[in-house]
Amino acid sequence: MSQLHELVTALAAPWVVLSPRSGQLTGTGVEGVYARDRRLLSKLVVTVDGVEPIPLQVDEQSASTHVYVAKVDREETALLYRRREVTRDGMTEQITLVNNSRDTLTCRLEVALGTDLAGIVQVRNSSAVTLPTLEAQYDDLGRLYWENEGTRVTAELDPGTSATPQLEPGEEFTMIIKVIAPGPPTLSGFTIDPPVNTILYTASVHCSDHRVERWFERSLDDVRALQLAVGNDRYLGAGPPWYLTLFGRDSLISAGMLIPVDPELAAGTLRALAKWQGTEVTIDTAEQPGKIPHELRAEAAEHGADFVLPPVYYGTHDATQLWITTLHKAWRWGMPADEVRDLLPNLRRALAWMRDYADPDGDGFLEYIDESGHGLANQGWKDSNDSVQWPNGEIATAPIALCEVQGYAYAAAVRGAELLDAFGESGDEWRAWAAALQERFRSAFWVDGYPAIALDGAKNAVSGRASNMGHLLGTGLLDADEEQRVADVLGEDDLDSGFGLRTLSTTMSRFNPIGYHTGSVWPHDTAMTVEGLYAAGHADVASSYVAGLVRAAESFEYRLPELYGGRGLSAETRPTPYPSSCRPQAWAAASAVAVLVAALGIEPDVPGRTLSFTPAASLPWSELTLTGLRLGPDRLSIRVVDGVLTVLEAPDDMSDGGLPLGEPPSDL
Repeated sequence: MSQLHELVTALAAPWVVLSPRSGQLTGTGVEGVYARDRRLLSKLVVTVDGVEPIPLQVDEQSASTHVYVAKVDREETALLYRRREVTRDGMTEQITLVNNSRDTLTCRLEVALGTDLAGIVQVRNSSAVTLPTLEAQYDDLGRLYWENEGTRVTAELDPGTSATPQLEPGEEFTMIIKVIAPGPPTLSGFTIDPPVNTILYTASVHCSDHRVERWFERSLDDVRALQLAVGNDRYLGAGPPWYLTLFGRDSLISAGMLIPVDPELAAGTLRALAKWQGTEVTIDTAEQPGKIPHELRAEAAEHGADFVLPPVYYGTHDATQLWITTLHKAWRWGMPADEVRDLLPNLRRALAWMRDYADPDGDGFLEYIDESGHGLANQGWKDSNDSVQWPNGEIATAPIALCEVQGYAYAAAVRGAELLDAFGESGDEWRAWAAALQERFRSAFWVDGYPAIALDGAKNAVSGRASNMGHLLGTGLLDADEEQRVADVLGEDDLDSGFGLRTLSTTMSRFNPIGYHTGSVWPHDTAMTVEGLYAAGHADVASSYVAGLVRAAESFEYRLPELYGGRGLSAETRPTPYPSSCRPQAWAAASAVAVLVAALGIEPDVPGRTLSFTPAASLPWSELTLTGLRLGPDRLSIRVVDGVLTVLEAPDDMSDGGLPLGEPPSDL
């Protein structure tokens, strides 16, 4: 049985197909055709004369279109081609048998289909193995269909589930399968829907290291395939198959990273989440007034008796701050003023949540505890049960005040204040609130020369070196000396794996290179730290991490997974796959854009009509050109060659700080 990381993923959200490299779906493990948190087909097996063809190749032509090639006979004179295309509303598979021999070929081509219509949680926790295979029926059009609990999937086969072609030399025979399924009923009012429009990106990269170009191109291809929508508002599903829906934290971080290439995605994500902003206190769902939700689904995610997430679940302690900072960034990059103004009521409620609800014990820090008894024990991005621990491996007790949550809150207050000022309101309250938080943080969080992971329920600073501190850089919470101390820690080998930033230091007693949040590498975690390192002027450390991400991208065929092993360059030449990681995954794909923009230090202020650049003093490449970036409706293209930056294209009415405006080279 194949692990998730070994499977080939064909994706056009909300549809996704996970198969071995043979293309066959055998009904085992997580193989299948999925849409909207439901496995629609678990079996799709092609045989010729009762025998499965021998797989030769899979050509991943795009995120959504794959071609599988197999041989039918030992003499290799008959080949079987399967062109699988996933679209926003279904899957089409074209199966073609080609006779390359000099003789007439007569054979029986058969397709076996089946499904359990398992929910995504049942597949993930392996309880789907106990589900029966449903009986197929025929509709009035002669199509096969399966139905259970309001979900119906239909398969149309032309010429049918079997055929006996007689092929002369050079002839071929084709069978076509089309699979469709309407959206199931929803208990929450939320549906997982495809976007109305397909987005074609204009951004491109030219780099002296061609691996960077391939990573960037494939990442944007994956971003296109991950897009979903609430009405006309696009967002990124976090990752197939487990998280292909709207997530507060994941969708915001991903959209924020992608603002330079797709500003409308951020605007859509902000609006989609604003529609579900909390309005009341509900312990079961963790809803609070002003709070941005953690995840939305059509039905509850029942992981077990003690872990049941409602269809609309608010158990996140950072999505609300990230909503504010994403709105600010979108505004600075050119989000239309009227669209920003429409979200000001949501901004005020989000700021008020930090003050009125995020600090339940009133100690001045934002902390969380799961009051429902069936939600997430940890509510930062590291949301596994063991992600906050002491150096001896003891798990920290709740309520937990994560260090990065305080950094996000500081940035949200300062940037929220700037937004309020810009639209005729006073942000003074929030600047004062942020300054007070900064002083409290300085006195409570520093241990052994670095910020602690968190404060535990007894207000003890949880020591231990982890990646959390990297997220403080660039928030403004730390002063220059403190940023230097953090950069020094991040630059050491216990955290730098050579393939990215480890979530937990090798010096910790429970370090595990493939532990979910206890030693593995997450590309977005590394990228967010890289953004902060470049912003703080620590280019050497940042560039080391970027080089690690490029190495990892090359190892994973330029499609970075959700996470991977962090054992390190000294022990392995390729990072170890994490068995059940999503690939592609939204914030992993978005990281390619984030680190390149950060390396060039691009800081626009479209409302103020200024544009500044602070390219890193040392870059991993001698040449880097970014073209087709977006500043609202305008385009931006820049090039750095041996440390010299040239603006190739920029809005005429924006100040560029005196940098030379050059003519685009002929190949742009």
